[in-house]
Amino acid sequence: MSPRGVAIPDLRERLFAAAERVVSRDGAAALTSRSITTEADCAKGVLHTHFAGLDEFVAELVLDRFARSARQAEALHSKVGQATVAGNLQEVALCLMDSLPPAVVGLAMTRPAAALHTREGFQSGAPAFDAIQRACTAYLQAEQRAGRLPARADADAIALALVGTTHHLLMTRSRGEDTGATMERLLAVLVGC
Repeated sequence: MSPRGVAIPDLRERLFAAAERVVSRDGAAALTSRSITTEADCAKGVLHTHFAGLDEFVAELVLDRFARSARQAEALHSKVGQATVAGNLQEVALCLMDSLPPAVVGLAMTRPAAALHTREGFQSGAPAFDAIQRACTAYLQAEQRAGRLPARADADAIALALVGTTHHLLMTRSRGEDTGATMERLLAVLVGC
């Protein structure tokens, strides 16, 4: 409920977006339940009404952004035969990079309870890198059948290299780093089209 007692539509996403803005603007150390609710213009206790605490909130934010990226990867099937193979894959990789700010990933990895909750979510079947990899492999195989990727290309290895590199960049990139150029170079080597 908002301060006026009216239900807030899409509260979860509103809180997640607010947290990302706080981290982007003020850094990970500034992320508190109060800073999130203030940024989201919600009642101070609303975060704790919907999450067990800040650690669960951070983990759920990461799980949500992975799920969003997995949906984007699954949509690759609708792009078979369109644009370029490399461009379509780059779009998915950059979506994942954009959906998880480095500071949020850092919080999820360095706060033990958040890391545990995230890991449990993945173990329970929440989409993660493996779902993105499967979607990329299926897309590449479809592009092979369409003749836009050589039959000799190893779709599984290309998807693994793409997702592995994305994971590496996600965990190690610095603010402002041009990951688009890195992905472009990688995909030129991997698919050459």
